[in-house]
Parts: sequence; C-alpha cells; structure tokens
Amino acid sequence: MILEVKELSFNYKEHKVLDNIIFQAGENELISILGPNGAGKTTLLKCINRILKYKKGSVFIENVNTAFLNQKTIAKNISYVPQRAETNRLTVFDSILLGRIPHIRFNESDKDIKMVYSVMKKLNFEGLSLRYVDELSGGELQKVSIARALVQDPKIILMDEPTSSLDLKNQLEILNLIKDISKNHGVSVIMTMHDINVALRYSDRILFLKKGKILYQCAPSQVTPDIIEKVYDVKVNIHEYEEFNHIIPL
Repeated sequence: MILEVKELSFNYKEHKVLDNIIFQAGENELISILGPNGAGKTTLLKCINRILKYKKGSVFIENVNTAFLNQKTIAKNISYVPQRAETNRLTVFDSILLGRIPHIRFNESDKDIKMVYSVMKKLNFEGLSLRYVDELSGGELQKVSIARALVQDPKIILMDEPTSSLDLKNQLEILNLIKDISKNHGVSVIMTMHDINVALRYSDRILFLKKGKILYQCAPSQVTPDIIEKVYDVKVNIHEYEEFNHIIPL
C-alpha cells in the first residue's frame, strides 16, 4: 500500500471533525470521498497532507510515518490540488514550475524544465506557456493546478472537488485526465466529490463520510440504495446504464 491512514481523529477546538478514520490506498487506485456538507472531507485531505496537524492517529506513506517527516519530504510524496486555485500574475510555465520546489536545491535544473514541458505537452498546454494565470478560464486554471501536482512527481495526489464550478465539457476533460493519471503514472489519487454519479463512473473505490466517520467503503458496483439513504438521508433507486450504476432520487 502507498498510503495507510490509521485511527486518525481531528478536532477544531472542542468540535470533533474526524473520528477514527481508517483506510488504505494502493498504487494506480482512484478513491473518491463522498458525504454531505460538513462531513469532514476537505479536513481529511488536509490532515493526510499535514496542512492540519491531527493529534490522534497516524498516516503512513510506504510504511513511513509522516509524523517523522519534514514538510519538504512530505511534499515530495504528496501533492494537493485545492478546490479553488489561486490566480496570480505568473505565467502558466512558471506556475507549473512551482511544483518542482520540493526537488530544487538552488536553481531549477534541465530535468525540472523538461518535466514541466513534458507535462504541458501531455495536457496540450504548449500554446499557453506564456499566458498569465489570471487570464485563464476555470478549466484551464484547474489544469494548471493538476499540472503543478504532476511535476511534483508525488506518490499520492489529493484533490478537493476538482470539477467544482466547471462546465460539463471541462468536467469530463478533467475527470478523464485524473483517471489517466491514476492508471498510468503509478500514483494513488484521492479526491473529494459531491456528484455521486460521477464518482460511481470514475472511481475504483468510494469512501462514504458522515459526521467525521467512514460509514462505508466499497467498490462503485457495491453501492446500494440503503447506503445512500444512510449517508445522505435521501431515498434513491439505482439503475445500471452502459455498465455504470446511476443514482436516481425518489
């Protein structure tokens, strides 16, 4: 396993947000974390990345406890794509190059430059290299965030609602890109989602979070109406269409 989360709990002051979270993630696996608003999905990602410091439990990367790693070492292993990418007056090329910071000692090397160009080519970004980030569309900006995560060369990529505020075409493009990353780059991708049907279509495994606890974790084909009702308090039917299950509220 690339990632192991063991008995992780997190509080904001006296309010418990995560309670005894236990799960694993393997190489080339795409895991979606689903649950109602306030379930603790974003907090869980930030605890895995040690953006937030949990006081109970542990997170292991290839059997190494991240509590004993500095932030630079963690950044070499885990990249994080936030829900909303910040805009600035950097060019697309320079913004993506920032992902190499954990690996750069003094100045960027030829390897760093080549990796940025390679990722940009994969994302069909060559023509945008000198565009400023604050001039990009929402879909283009999200691609820059993903490209920066890729050049970081991590073992794990965490994504917080990577398709929020995107139109249908850009959603599909980003999701197909994420699926390709998980299958062809030897990494584990863990993303939070609100769209259950999208998660059923693209995920290898789904974690259902409610009130800070994992109620269920299973393959998309194992999701039942009873699971959805217990997590979201909504009655649904599930119908198969073109090999994928679809949730239909009653």
